[in-house]
Amino acid sequence: MQEKHKWEERYEKKNTPWDTGRPDIHLMNLFAGWPKCGGKVLEVGCGTGTNAMWMAEQGLQVTGMDISSAAIEQAKQRAADKALTCRFFAEDFLACQIEGRQFSLLVDRACFHVMGNDERRRLFVSQAAACLEPGGLWFCMAGNSDQLADGEGPPRLSATQICAAAEPAFEILRLETCQFDSKLPQAMRFWLCLMRVREH
Repeated sequence: MQEKHKWEERYEKKNTPWDTGRPDIHLMNLFAGWPKCGGKVLEVGCGTGTNAMWMAEQGLQVTGMDISSAAIEQAKQRAADKALTCRFFAEDFLACQIEGRQFSLLVDRACFHVMGNDERRRLFVSQAAACLEPGGLWFCMAGNSDQLADGEGPPRLSATQICAAAEPAFEILRLETCQFDSKLPQAMRFWLCLMRVREH
């Protein structure tokens, strides 16, 4: 409950530097270079829906989830204003029950890295694997611990931490550094990771 309150407060006060109002360029590049990753998409930590709406505009069936009800209400209104069909709901990904392996792609732009310990990261990975169809992909962007912390910015993970959490449930196809688009004054270094769920 404390975790939910924190995110509600940030959206209500608009303390959301990750929410640029622009689709993420790395996500756009993924679709340009991997056109068969479409179908049914789940975005975890969708915020106010910018990336979910962009994916819906590409003809995908998109479900967006966020722990913040305030963010989800904004996402629903924005999608309605654009006459886009997106399903949005407020839920904690770690605690929710998603029926079946129904999604071909899970999008996680700066959500996995807020899992503050090994146990929560393992639970996130388990949930991600459980909702993806065979061969489904997980697109993850996470703060990069190679960038020294200065008291501001997102949580940061090492490549070793990401690999340790994701395997053996996922095969890592790409793991590389990138620059994260945000409203913070300094450039933020992130990991861009693309993973394929392993067969159970």
